[in-house]
Amino acid sequence: MNQLDQLKKMTTVVADTGDFESLKQYHPTDSTTNPSLIYAASQLPQYQHLLDEAISFGKGKGKGKDALHHVLDKVFVNFGLEILKIVPGRVSTEVDARLSFDIEGSIEKAHYLISLYEAAGIDRKRVLIKLAATWEGIMAARELEKEGIHCNMTLMFSLPQAIGCAEAKATLISPFVGRILDWHKKAENKEGFAPAEDPGVKSVTTIYNYYKKFGYNTQIMGASFRNKDEITELAGCDLLTIAPKLLEELQKSEDPIPRKLDPEKAKDHPIEKLAVDEKTFRYLLNDDAMATEKLAEGIRNFAKDIVKLEKMIQEKMTKS
Repeated sequence: MNQLDQLKKMTTVVADTGDFESLKQYHPTDSTTNPSLIYAASQLPQYQHLLDEAISFGKGKGKGKDALHHVLDKVFVNFGLEILKIVPGRVSTEVDARLSFDIEGSIEKAHYLISLYEAAGIDRKRVLIKLAATWEGIMAARELEKEGIHCNMTLMFSLPQAIGCAEAKATLISPFVGRILDWHKKAENKEGFAPAEDPGVKSVTTIYNYYKKFGYNTQIMGASFRNKDEITELAGCDLLTIAPKLLEELQKSEDPIPRKLDPEKAKDHPIEKLAVDEKTFRYLLNDDAMATEKLAEGIRNFAKDIVKLEKMIQEKMTKS
């Protein structure tokens, strides 16, 4: 049995891509996207019809920036709709990163994205709204979850963020394993770490043990992997979202994958419960240089790719 099939026996495998052909090849349960993936996919000729349909939709909703915002949201949903034709589970669609510190704006955007999915006949249970794990993003998720809108908390780099999301009853968190590794390699001037000592792996392992010990229902989906070893070290995690290149590596290997994360073992883990209100959250996040820097960088980079996507759409709108 190849490693991908072994992994699927203990972990829900999610494809981290906007490329539909990859989804057909690796048969993941769910799929997740982000502005960077959508921007890259939107430049490919085979997906231009999704942009064209969104532009027609947006032009019927308004003019100028108002139309552009409608087009942008519809592009994200159009990719999501195509993904849902292939995967049996859920798709994650991201709220504009520029709303990362805007509770009301994030809630309004989530409502609109869900309305577009529901207008296309998709049950909201099949959609995860992705929000940055800022304090404001967490507060938005708290309200959305009460309405039955399920949230995937992204740009996750620390235990305080994870606790805040669990207390808000977010459906899912996405700790960014590879980006944590990137920071530590640069900060410590290291070429790399042994798989079990990988800082990103250790971070997710800590969050997993905390959640399972204290009985939180929020699920953990490791994300942003740099190598196959990071994935196999997290075998047993609730979900793992994996890029096509690494899915291929897993599929080509038949080395055994032992379970590394176990909910029963986590119950005996020596970890103290931490109360996280807004003041504590902001202080602990600020006290963690890696988490602070990577969260800010992630928001900036996702916002940059949204701006690039907007410019591409504007050019197409003027030509059509």
